Amino acid sequence: MEEKVAGLKIHTKAVHAGDRKQAGPHIPVTTPIHTATSYFYDSMQQLDRIFGGEEQGYCYSRYDNPSASALEELLCSLEGGSAALACASGMAAIHMALTCALTDRRRSVLAANAMYGATTNLLMSVFEPAGVAVRFVNICDLDGVRAAAAAEKPGCILMEIISNPLLRVGAIDRIAEIARDAGAALVVDSTFGTPLLARPIELGASFSVHSLTKYLSGHGDVLGGAVITDKPHAENLRTLGRTLGPGLGPFECYLTMRGIKTFPLRMERQCANACKVAQWLASHPRIEHVHFTGDPRHPDAETIRRLFPANLYGAMVSFEVKGGGREEVFRFMDALKMIVRATSLGDVHSMALYPVMSSHRDLSPKHRERMGIRENLVRLSIGIEAPEDIIADLEQALR
Repeated sequence: MEEKVAGLKIHTKAVHAGDRKQAGPHIPVTTPIHTATSYFYDSMQQLDRIFGGEEQGYCYSRYDNPSASALEELLCSLEGGSAALACASGMAAIHMALTCALTDRRRSVLAANAMYGATTNLLMSVFEPAGVAVRFVNICDLDGVRAAAAAEKPGCILMEIISNPLLRVGAIDRIAEIARDAGAALVVDSTFGTPLLARPIELGASFSVHSLTKYLSGHGDVLGGAVITDKPHAENLRTLGRTLGPGLGPFECYLTMRGIKTFPLRMERQCANACKVAQWLASHPRIEHVHFTGDPRHPDAETIRRLFPANLYGAMVSFEVKGGGREEVFRFMDALKMIVRATSLGDVHSMALYPVMSSHRDLSPKHRERMGIRENLVRLSIGIEAPEDIIADLEQALR
């Protein structure tokens, strides 16, 4: 199926890539759930060739699995990558990408200073104690990134396509050039953007990482992650995947593939809804400030116009309640009737999250303050509902 989807639009790739592999005399229309942990062949010679990579096939599910293989082919098609690894969570995927990036490079990471709290915690609590030097930088300040890369000579630069939760957008293509000049691999967490908005590997990154839990699966029923990489890192990613065994289970692979078939349609609807919700919030007297990538006054507006397709800005909206704090935010969120109060994003239903309490809870108050995450900040993941209903729920909760 891989050759047949080459050159097609992303909507078509999402529907067809990875499916319809020969399975005996028949070809399943969609990829089945392959639950076997090991595989039998008629001869030891053939099994030996498969173990050695001389013949295509499966031998043990930690190494590969037909369900995972189909999903990984689909992800490579969407991202323009050479290899992919489906993982048990987004954090497992970030860990695998960083480990792969640093295998043959200096053990040093130059990271964006505004990211998902668990990613920051991974760097500070896991990688730093293991001897990896970590320095944080404003990823939207290209001169600062260039200077830090020259000084630190990092093995890896880590950023998010759209930062969580303040929605800043770094110039991936230009940061990729800085990474190449420094001999570093660029790792981009693409979760907030999805391949519909931008494909980091095509922009020069070495790795694109997703929490499959979010927009790609899209229905709140899968926990998973993925690493997609370029050709130079493909074999090392496969080797690490076999050795460390972070693989996603076959049922979750099946659900993810099913979700991806409609992800471009869902994402287009969510992006359109987000524009309407952000515009409404910006006019509300109880809202101090709205963070949204579609705002023409956004500090990274030039980069957004250059990298993202027209009218596709992502479906995340963050806002600050005027004069509010924890008590006022709790009161607002408790008053929501339709929007779901839950710790995730990217589902078909709209979701509200309080970053201080959840996504960035493990960071100290001073660290959060430096990142610009204040006590009055709320993060919204906009769903596919009628936008009028989303706005009506926000309006009644803000009274």
